[in-house]
Amino acid sequence: MPFLLKRVRDKNTPMENASDTQSTPGGRRNFLGLVTAATAAAGAGACLWPFLQSLAPRDSAAAHLPVDVDISALPPGQQIVVTWQGKPVFITHRTPESLAALQDAALTGRLRDGQSNDRQQPPYARNWHRSLDPRYGVVVGICTHLGCVPAYKPLPEGQGGGNWPGGYACPCHGSKFDLAGRVFRGAPAPYNLPVPPYSMPSPTVIRLGENPAGQDFDFAGIQQL
Repeated sequence: MPFLLKRVRDKNTPMENASDTQSTPGGRRNFLGLVTAATAAAGAGACLWPFLQSLAPRDSAAAHLPVDVDISALPPGQQIVVTWQGKPVFITHRTPESLAALQDAALTGRLRDGQSNDRQQPPYARNWHRSLDPRYGVVVGICTHLGCVPAYKPLPEGQGGGNWPGGYACPCHGSKFDLAGRVFRGAPAPYNLPVPPYSMPSPTVIRLGENPAGQDFDFAGIQQL
């Protein structure tokens, strides 16, 4: 079952049909705006993203509409990458094992901002999992050092010996983040990966760019992208 991404309809914006993905200009925009990333492909993101950015449409009203992402077919341990306001957003279905690792006090002590004190997320994501639903991680995939795209490395091995809990590794200068996007101490990246404003109108839909009811988080106010 494919992952579905669509912009939220408003009265001035017609909904684009998924069947027209590559046959119409609007469909081409959605095609370029959705990159399904398996673990093996994620490492190419640092080179691929600037190219996709060069093909993206310029600023428009449609580019700032909320974007709905259907996550019903996203299996545990996997990630998809979608575009929101010209930025790559990582949406990860975290496993029970990775959730247990995120709560490990020993891990928190190795993080630069393990309690998410810096303003890199909405108030509703200032928790140990940095999200609305602990199972699903939602972060902007841009390293806070110099803007490279970190690679998805979910398995607890290969990036730091037996101490690697799984997470993200920046291919440019070696910054590492856990599966909540929290940066490890000693990395050149000064801040955690940002969490965008989002809501979940249903358990299987993530709406990027729209806060939950009663919340007014503005992404422009984060510490650093």
